[in-house]
Amino acid sequence: MRADSLLFHDDFRVAPYWWDEAPPETSRVALPANVDVVIVGSGYCGLSAAAEAAQHGATVAVLDAAEIGSGGSTRSGGMVSSGQKLALTNAIRGVSAERLSRLMAESNASFEYLKQLVSQESLDAGLQITGRFFGAFTPGHFERLRKQGELLREKTGVTVHVVTRAEQRAVVGSDYYYGGILVDEYGGLHTAKYHRALRDLARRRGATLHSHAAVERIERTGTRFTVHTARGKLNAGRVLVATNGYTGRLTPFFARRVLPVASYQIATEALPPGLMDVLNPGRRMISDSKRNLFYTRPSPDGTRMLFGSRPSFREVGEREAARILRAKMVELWPALRDVRITHAWKGYVAMTGDKLAHIGERDGVFYALGCNGNGVALMSYLGQRIAKSLLGLEAAHGAFGEGPFPLSPGGIASTLSVPVGAALYQLDDCWNGRVRGALS
Repeated sequence: MRADSLLFHDDFRVAPYWWDEAPPETSRVALPANVDVVIVGSGYCGLSAAAEAAQHGATVAVLDAAEIGSGGSTRSGGMVSSGQKLALTNAIRGVSAERLSRLMAESNASFEYLKQLVSQESLDAGLQITGRFFGAFTPGHFERLRKQGELLREKTGVTVHVVTRAEQRAVVGSDYYYGGILVDEYGGLHTAKYHRALRDLARRRGATLHSHAAVERIERTGTRFTVHTARGKLNAGRVLVATNGYTGRLTPFFARRVLPVASYQIATEALPPGLMDVLNPGRRMISDSKRNLFYTRPSPDGTRMLFGSRPSFREVGEREAARILRAKMVELWPALRDVRITHAWKGYVAMTGDKLAHIGERDGVFYALGCNGNGVALMSYLGQRIAKSLLGLEAAHGAFGEGPFPLSPGGIASTLSVPVGAALYQLDDCWNGRVRGALS
């Protein structure tokens, strides 16, 4: 193992790269005694809901257990898409053709909603639509991706390019993959800047944001609610739970349906001039076909490489994860072997039993949960959609509000399901790695 001084930059820290320019904030504003709407969770979904509800004249209080902007939204990779991931997962199995069509329509609408919101409100989000490359880990995976590309064209109308292995260096600057597909309608943003912009938007419209106000319980009395927090209590006409991968044990119903899964990332120091032009000339988002996939992208300013994957079947510390992720990154791009790491962090993704997000109402409490690793646009969109529902402006919750909300993959035993599932994924990747080795 190389000495830590050669792996880690002198300024290395365990924190998201995104926070350098837009850190989380403490907001100990006194809790109001009464509001129309209490929103639990200050991620993209909660803030989008707050901005929408406040725009329609509701008094809104957003509560977070920690700092505003310290949760999963600002710990993600910041990749933005519409219905591509939905079309490529098992979420479409068992779904009627009619509902699938509406799910895809709403997924596409989420992409347009985000772009329109950023443009109309002049949000400082660093949004760039540069496309995404999906790399094939084996020749067999290339054929699978090619077929999935045809499905994407059919179901979502996106522009898909098949990239052969001989052509891929023009896209990914590496021989690691066996070709892949490139989707034009994909992009990325600066996660913390976008979050800060949503905070500002919600406040401009009249919502209040309250940090360090962990919700301890929610009591219903008639048509109203008393929300007990670590900083006191407040009364509300409506309550929205938008806690996603940080739901915890707030209520048994939600806890058993949302499985938090840790996702780890690193950021490199600024790359030598010209190197990014070789490794990622189109500044695209990149992921691959492995079970335990690599996902990587340039920083919005194009100076650093951000890289994510699951380092182990078990949860590990961020510094240990950084060593493992850096080795994986160098597998993909050997030219980064002498580049040091400045940041390492993790965040929790909310997984559901059917790989779909869900919005609705349970015992009078509204919810929007389950990003499944695809939440930047979708959860922003579902936040404003559920806000309209809880205010009575829309009678239906839409396609994501239909059908049962199934138990998460782990159910009650979620602490066991994540490492077991991750270990199985690693075994599958190891087997495919042997196939690659036999071909090399």
